[in-house]
Formats: sequence, C-alpha cells, structure tokens
Amino acid sequence: MEPIINMNDPAGEAPVDVIKNSSTATFAQDVIEASQEVPVIVDFWAPWCGPCKQLGPILEKVVGEAGGAVRLVKIDIDKNQQIAQQLRIQSIPAVFAFYKGQPVDGFQGAVPESEIKDFVKRLTDTAGTATQSPVDAALEQAIAMVEAGEFAQASDVFEQIIQHAPDNLAAKAGLARCFLEAGDNSRAREIVDGLSDEERGDKAVATIINTLDLAAKAADAGDLGPLRAAVEANPKDPAARHNLALALYAADEREAAIDELLTVVQTNRAWNDDAARLQLLEFFGAMGPTDPLTVGGRRKLSSLLFS
Repeated sequence: MEPIINMNDPAGEAPVDVIKNSSTATFAQDVIEASQEVPVIVDFWAPWCGPCKQLGPILEKVVGEAGGAVRLVKIDIDKNQQIAQQLRIQSIPAVFAFYKGQPVDGFQGAVPESEIKDFVKRLTDTAGTATQSPVDAALEQAIAMVEAGEFAQASDVFEQIIQHAPDNLAAKAGLARCFLEAGDNSRAREIVDGLSDEERGDKAVATIINTLDLAAKAADAGDLGPLRAAVEANPKDPAARHNLALALYAADEREAAIDELLTVVQTNRAWNDDAARLQLLEFFGAMGPTDPLTVGGRRKLSSLLFS
C-alpha cells in the first residue's frame, strides 16, 4: 500500500530553528520575543552534567515531534552564567517554559519521556498551538480501520508507524490485535513478549495477553466431539463442562462456552476453587466489557451469585 506517514509533511517535521543553542546575548530574541508566537522551552545544562545528557535528547525528540507547536532553546550555564544567575538557577538540568514573554511552567532534574510529553502538551494546549503529527494522524486512521474490521489494512499502517516511531505502544498493541484477528497468534505473542513489564500493564496490551493465554489454554482442551460426549455421559461432571467450555471458546462458539460455565457455577460453584467463575472472568476480559456476550454473561453470573 502507499505510505501513510509522510515525514516530509510540514506538520511532522520541525523547522530548523525550533531547536537551537542560545546565549545571554540572544536570550531576549530567542526566548522573550519568540515566545510571543509559540511557547519556548529553555533547557539550562552543562557539559559536565550527567542528567543533562539524559534529558537533552528526550527534550529534543518530544519538541521535534510537536511539529513547530513549541520551541526549544538550549543554554550552557558555564558559558552564560549571567542569565542563569538572573533566573536563580541553583541546580541543573533546569527547564523553564516561556509564553508571551513570561515564565509559565518548568521542572528540575531528568524526568521520564512521558512527563515531558505531558509538559509539552500543557504548553501547546494553553497556547492553542498544538498540531497533529503525521504519526498521530496515521494512528488515528489505523484505529478507525480496526473499528471497521479492516485488519489487514490497519496492520500495514501500524507497521509504518512503528518504523517511524519504534516506541509507540499504541501502534504495537494495534498490530498485535491485527495479528490476533488474522489468527497469527505467534506474531502477536512475539510483539507482547518484546514489551517491558510496564508496557505489558497497559490496558490494551493486557487484554491481548489475556486473549493469547486463553487461546493457548483452549487449544489444550481437546476436540469438541469427545468433550460433548463426556458431558452427555456425565452432565454433573464440572471438569467435563469446563473443558468443553474452553473448546467451544476456541471454536468461536462463545455463547455456548459461557453457558457451560454458568451451568457449573449454578450446580457446583465451589468446584476447583471457584474455577468456573474465574474462567468466565477470563472470557469477559478477552472479549472486552462492551461485547454483548460479556454484558449478558455478567448479568447472568451476577444473578446466580446473588440470588
């Protein structure tokens, strides 16, 4: 397919003067005057400062992604002690944000990229200068494709996003979901296995992991024919119904799978430490809270538990 993300789009590539080095002599022009148009972030740093070396590239990356909605000015305090003294900077890295010639926000120390993105968003929202980057526009388009059931097309777009923004968690989660919908569980598993523990805690990622784990469990349940026969031979056997429910779920007979587990809850709730109820919750988690089967299943489960 044709590339969705045009990184040469002016909205996605920061002008050359969006990130610049400044000094005491040019501070008024680079910061005070420039901030009349857009917010200007000032990064006070020094070559000997370790945290500055960590923070600087992240600041540049986030500001660059803002597409000109905010600017970054870098000032070496060793070479510009006068301006540092005027602003009473006592430790570095120190970051100030100016808008309309006045300091409006700031922070000290090296902070995570997520906090810097929030910092920049507050500035652009306040100033009304925020623009949608090509990556964000492509992500929005891919999500719409997923909602329309166009998983193959969405997969292509998610892959393009990851090429340009390798750390974009939403794109990774979206691509994993597309693989799931295509029945390619191994590639979906490969994506989630490559994520950090923090990323795996993301709600969308956690749902995918739950679905993959459930699919693996269901695949071990066995064939439907013998499992149905086992239930018919002994309708009061909760283990047989539990196994049949897993196989039904794997065969995409989800309503029937839910009904089998509800039967176990109704007739032998305490079986195997509440295993049937817990398995139902796994089903609901994998299907999502808005799925009609989840809504109906939860209603029936609540009726059984509290009747």
